[in-house]
Amino acid sequence: MEQQVKFDQVIQCGCGIDVHQKTVVATVRRSDTDFETKEFNTYTRSLKLLREWCKSEGVTHIAMESTGIYWRPVFNILEEDFEIILVNARHIKNVPGHKTDKKDSRWISKLLLSGLLKGSFIPPRDIRELRDLVRYKRKIVGQISSEKNRIIKILEDCNIKLSSVFSKVSGASASKMIKDIIEGKDEIEGLMDHIHGKVQAPRSEIRQALEGTLTDHHRSMLKLVKMSIDEKEKLEEEIDRQIEKAIERYAIEIDLLETIPGVGKESAIRMISEIGVDMSKFPNENHLSSWAGMSPGSNESAGKKKSSRVIHGNKYLQSTLVECGWGATRKKDCLLKRKYESMVTRRGKKKALMAVGHKIIIAAYFVIKNKEAYKEPLLNDNPKRKSKQIKNYLAKLKGLGIEVEVKNVA
Repeated sequence: MEQQVKFDQVIQCGCGIDVHQKTVVATVRRSDTDFETKEFNTYTRSLKLLREWCKSEGVTHIAMESTGIYWRPVFNILEEDFEIILVNARHIKNVPGHKTDKKDSRWISKLLLSGLLKGSFIPPRDIRELRDLVRYKRKIVGQISSEKNRIIKILEDCNIKLSSVFSKVSGASASKMIKDIIEGKDEIEGLMDHIHGKVQAPRSEIRQALEGTLTDHHRSMLKLVKMSIDEKEKLEEEIDRQIEKAIERYAIEIDLLETIPGVGKESAIRMISEIGVDMSKFPNENHLSSWAGMSPGSNESAGKKKSSRVIHGNKYLQSTLVECGWGATRKKDCLLKRKYESMVTRRGKKKALMAVGHKIIIAAYFVIKNKEAYKEPLLNDNPKRKSKQIKNYLAKLKGLGIEVEVKNVA
């Protein structure tokens, strides 16, 4: 029996949908007592029947769980005709022990009419398509890196230790050597001709690294892996072409994001693909930061703060912001670098980078919203701050057993 919970009604007619791989269960509701539940399969024809049924019943809003990827085809068919609220399943838990698909659907519809559901952020179709391309590219780049690591393992197996003398086995010199090895040109002096002037390792050490026990099997494996890398690099180039075409309309926003320290073109494209360019979807900058998983969590009970670890968020955007944070720490002198340096000794590298990433997403919010380039805040070199820094550095030196005399330099 459905729960008898009374809520104020804010929507006249809505539909709650419980989504599964093969079926969807929909409940059209007008009040606590006036509702109807139907089941549909997930083929396109059946989903179109669901759409026509909702239209004939006067439905204005639809709510459904974000169940894996199964919500996407339902959303694609219904999004043009209704206002759809996609809800995290953890936020609409029904009473344990009373769970069926029909009851879940009715409970969702009840919460929808009462205005108690908070929808997830869903970017427009063109941003979703760009997101697919960008995420797929990251997957391909990861596969290429994995295959390059496989080459290193094969070379180590035959005791050709290029990774010991080259900082990057995928660099120009090492790549040409590997190509010759695959083609059977494995004479050491011939391979040494590929070394360019910037290689730092001694030539005698490189000769020793090239002495190995290469077999036909090793050469065959290297050839197969190299073929895999070449195919994936061609695929990456095609994805890049499609991404360039997809971002033409967002050139201004990408250029503006690049003005933030640590953010390059690749990172700017990733940000746009995840958050879009319409900042009205987020009530304020803190909501965006929280959605990205860059804000500290809040867990307090009986006046005691238990934890402030970051909450779950968009893992793709979160990793991008951490990468940008690393880039910002390499800048000569900027506020983000100072933020990192002020935290890293107290909280560690990971938490310091998360704090810098938090600053970057806040800046990105205003850059996109106001269509203005990032402006570096004035660095506040006040005497009090300097005095505190000097005191901290002196304490560190004293801990290392070093006493120093402080003298002002004009």
